[in-house]
Amino acid sequence: MSEQSAVTVIGLGPMGRALAGAFVDSGLRTTVWNRTPGRDNELVERGAIRARSAEEAVAASDLTVVCVVNYDAADSVLRREAVADALKGRSVVNLTADTPGRARDTASWAADHGIRYLDGSIMTPFDSIGTPDAVFIHSGPEDLYQRHLPMLKALGGTHTYLGEDIGRAAAYDIALLDIFWTAMAGYAHALAVARAEGVSARELAPFAKGIGSILPPIFEGLAEGVDNGDFSGEGNPITSAASSMAHIIHTSEAHGIDAGVMRAAEGLARRVIGMGHGTDGFIRITDLLQATTADAGSSRLG
Repeated sequence: MSEQSAVTVIGLGPMGRALAGAFVDSGLRTTVWNRTPGRDNELVERGAIRARSAEEAVAASDLTVVCVVNYDAADSVLRREAVADALKGRSVVNLTADTPGRARDTASWAADHGIRYLDGSIMTPFDSIGTPDAVFIHSGPEDLYQRHLPMLKALGGTHTYLGEDIGRAAAYDIALLDIFWTAMAGYAHALAVARAEGVSARELAPFAKGIGSILPPIFEGLAEGVDNGDFSGEGNPITSAASSMAHIIHTSEAHGIDAGVMRAAEGLARRVIGMGHGTDGFIRITDLLQATTADAGSSRLG
């Protein structure tokens, strides 16, 4: 099998093992390497090739897929002199989660070392890999994306190209994880408040699911408004939102439950109201947050 139909996977945590397994199952010659020995045993039994070192691993294929805990871990492998030398003239698709800035920095380093570099993010759990449910997003040089897309499709699901800006995939990832973890924090807090009031988590769950189901159309409508500068609060002004948040804070703290996250959200709402936007919707805080960021940047520059 030619080098073009070979792939190397660096990083064999749950996600990395799933990626390597999907490549193996698709019939691609798959070389694997992990900093911690022993995680490749099952993959080798299935047909993967165990590399003795990171430089041996990347030299085995034209394409190396990296999936480790963060860019510090990725850099500790890729930026070794021997590994960088072995990667020269080859391609790296980095599916490690980190910040847009780190993606751009690594792309710059790769260019300086003659390494073709594409960034990406995985938006679904490890058990979705190799199935139609997997979701991948990619950014960077389009010709590089198109070159390796046939092999990446072995990972299953959908692959979306977001543009030449190498940090764009990470930007999507950060924004979407912001939604996820903020929602998870809200759910954990809601369960604590409910249990303090004698409502079990199981009793609340069906109603929580109902709340979740109304969000998608709200998200779409608000997104259009934000892009158009329309923060209308018709039917649900931010004054109403601030009032309901105050009730949550009062109930939480009456039970000794930390309400810091909700206090922060209410504080943003009160600031918007204080700026004369009380008839706008809660999403007006997007404008407030961007203005605050711009002011902070101006202060640093000054």
